[in-house]
Amino acid sequence: MMSAVNDTSFTHTMFLLTGLPGQEDIYLWISIVFCLIYVISILGNSVILFIIKRDPGLHEPMYIFLSMLALTDLGLSIATIPTIMGIYFFNFKEISLHPCIAQIYFIAVLQYSESAVLLFMSFDRFIAISDPLRYGSILTLPRIANMGLVCVLRALAIVLPLPLFLRQFQYCRANVLSHSTCRNEDMLKLACSDTRASSMYGLIVKILTMGMDLLLIFVSYVMILKTVLSIASQAESLRALNTCVSHLCAVLLFYVPEFSLSVIIRFVKDSSPLLRIQLGYVSMLVPPLMNPIVYSVKSKHLRTRIIRAFIK
Repeated sequence: MMSAVNDTSFTHTMFLLTGLPGQEDIYLWISIVFCLIYVISILGNSVILFIIKRDPGLHEPMYIFLSMLALTDLGLSIATIPTIMGIYFFNFKEISLHPCIAQIYFIAVLQYSESAVLLFMSFDRFIAISDPLRYGSILTLPRIANMGLVCVLRALAIVLPLPLFLRQFQYCRANVLSHSTCRNEDMLKLACSDTRASSMYGLIVKILTMGMDLLLIFVSYVMILKTVLSIASQAESLRALNTCVSHLCAVLLFYVPEFSLSVIIRFVKDSSPLLRIQLGYVSMLVPPLMNPIVYSVKSKHLRTRIIRAFIK
């Protein structure tokens, strides 16, 4: 009886999100910067989705995969707006347990989906360079649709146990989160229950999904490089590699901050809190911001369609 009372009295139902420590005086200016980032991210990805849907000339595998990437980036921006803008615009830092778990779930689903989309895009570049004559017959629209469905179902299935774990824990330590968004690793540190199973599951899933996706992307680029080196003309080789630059930028923008943050949170105990916060912002905000810009600049066909649409 006494144990139940103690559990109830020391279990947190509200958590406090963290902005930039020591910068409270300039939160208004920071909020303006974040607002601009969100506006550019949402408009940029929405424009790409609109242009690709509207123009039949862009209904090719490369641009369909790009629309999938834009859709996941759009979802990531929308999923992080409530907490980040709530902190800097209204100084509203409180979040209850269930909304926090919901944010963790949707962000994780979108991130695992984006990882799979980046893998599909590497396969797309490999087929386009190594077997251009059969490119359209290999990556047909029904096959691409099935790949997209598998990508979403995989993410939904592997992330589902995380909220189930988080709901059953007792949170009786500090109730201050170390980021402006809820993260699984952050919540585990606040739980006074045995979190080893959940922590191991999260780590194993990340290695077997994002880690495996990254490894397969690397293998794809090794095969692409092997194919390009076999091309006699240097100009054709450079032209083929140039089609991969946008995708390589997207891969680096997505994987480097996310893996760096996961390693620091799990294994570096005395790391700077400011560094963790900054990496959290980079992993959440930079890919949705930069991907539409990079692809619009590097893809001549897409850039031309966007310019025509705005001029018209």
